[in-house]
Amino acid sequence: MMRSLFSGVSGLKVHQTKMDVIGNNISNVNTIGFKSSSVTFSDVLYQTTQGATGPNASTGTAGRNAMQIGLGATVSAITTSITTSGASQRTDNPFDVMIEGDGFFVVNSGGTNYFTKAGSFHVDAFGTLITASGAKVMGWQVDANDPTKTVASGVSPLNIMSPENMYANPEATSAVYISGNIDSKDTQLTSETGKVVNISFFDNMGHSYTADLKILQSEDANNLYSVAVTDIKDEDGLSIFATKIVDPETGDVTYEPSAINSFNFGGIEYQVDVAEDGTVTIDTTDAPLINFNGSTGAFVSVGDGTTPGDSISLSINAEPNPFVPIDVDFSSLTMYSTSGTSSLEATKGNLEGYGAGKKVGNMTGISIDASGKIYGKYDNGDSRLLGQIVVATFANPAGLEAVGNSMFAATQNSGDFDGIGQDPTQGGGSLTTGVLEMSNVDLSAQFTDMITTQRGFQANSRIITTSDSLLEELINLKR
Repeated sequence: MMRSLFSGVSGLKVHQTKMDVIGNNISNVNTIGFKSSSVTFSDVLYQTTQGATGPNASTGTAGRNAMQIGLGATVSAITTSITTSGASQRTDNPFDVMIEGDGFFVVNSGGTNYFTKAGSFHVDAFGTLITASGAKVMGWQVDANDPTKTVASGVSPLNIMSPENMYANPEATSAVYISGNIDSKDTQLTSETGKVVNISFFDNMGHSYTADLKILQSEDANNLYSVAVTDIKDEDGLSIFATKIVDPETGDVTYEPSAINSFNFGGIEYQVDVAEDGTVTIDTTDAPLINFNGSTGAFVSVGDGTTPGDSISLSINAEPNPFVPIDVDFSSLTMYSTSGTSSLEATKGNLEGYGAGKKVGNMTGISIDASGKIYGKYDNGDSRLLGQIVVATFANPAGLEAVGNSMFAATQNSGDFDGIGQDPTQGGGSLTTGVLEMSNVDLSAQFTDMITTQRGFQANSRIITTSDSLLEELINLKR
């Protein structure tokens, strides 16, 4: 009877443990990345009251089985269902990431690497990608020799919004093309002002400038047109060849030549004169000529007459020089009749779209692709690789130890983390952004387990009360 009492007590304990696990599962039914656990029981020690004997042919005695009395139950294992994926929850947040596959995000808390399925990330004040609990998301950094790739070396924190990543480097304009139509009957082409086309371009520091091109019909032939640069202005509309001077006492404004006093256009070097009132004068007598076919109106060439081609170069003489030579392509022009009106337009970049240059770009957004690569988006059209989220896999993921905050630690039975990780697409996996992996708790299974656990607990409590009644009867024998 004493054995049955203690067996009943052990039964109560294991069922209480199972109920604790069920309670934890249900309480985390909406915890992102949570993995449910299950409890396995086993019997414990046995008291052998009679050992087993074999048959004896000489005495004619048959064999007998051992007689053993069990001493209760114990918890043999609490297993985490770590390889079963939870449901997907759409959030449309670019920093919410879900793993498709067996990998785990690598995060670092207090200098120790942990692993998680919870991909709800955000950025802290230092621009580092972190989890909801403040652990740093680990990954690979950008290759210094090839900014389009990452280096698969030891994982480190992803400081994706560091000060240097908040902007994109500018790029000087190296090509422009002029498109449209020149009508030989356009009176502007024979006037002193001419037909003006504005070329916009950037220097190496991202400053914007505008070069004014004046196109005039040649006196020699109707199919020849001179093209000359009349001024180059900065972002504020001021000529780069003139320096504005304001008298601090009277407020009078005068101008004097700046450090930039010449430029080269079409192989011809031009000197610039600046008057006190800021008027810029450039002698454009020997300007390059645009030549059209007088019979068809098609473009023929542009240049100084000795080396005609499709384009001519504009270069500005400065020291130090933030400008690069700009190839100005005129091959898209035509000379057709359009009722006396010419329509011309300058476009940054060549006909293939290269060489347009860029201003300094400010970050406007972040995106993460299926391989975990993080790209910064900038308002100058740039897209730059900032790092890559990696995952860790284990030979026995069920051997990981839960440490709270939806994180797991490696153990001797899970296998070690190599400190490098792997690309999320390795082995057929991928990352999905704007989606979170929810808890894999199955409520129907948990409620069923709760019912069986309750009944088991009740049955074991009956063992104790019944044994107590038997002991009471034994005591009453003395009365």
